[in-house]
Amino acid sequence: MKYVRQWHKINKMNEVGKLLVIAGIVLAVVGALLWSGLGRGWLGRLPGDIHYTRGNFSFYFPVVTCILLSIILTLILSLFRK
Repeated sequence: MKYVRQWHKINKMNEVGKLLVIAGIVLAVVGALLWSGLGRGWLGRLPGDIHYTRGNFSFYFPVVTCILLSIILTLILSLFRK
């Protein structure tokens, strides 16, 4: 019985390790795409993003970009959860 419990712990650790490796690869690919300039034209400049400038003061908050990235990450993580 002790052997079965240890095997179950090892199996869970293997799943966590696989998830971390996949998440690292996805993060590296997204970083490389953004670094290459793929999102330069539209990322952070979507309709609905708040940009306010007056004199020396400038405020920028990418609301719609944050929502879009949240939806994409939720979909990706839900695929790996199953």
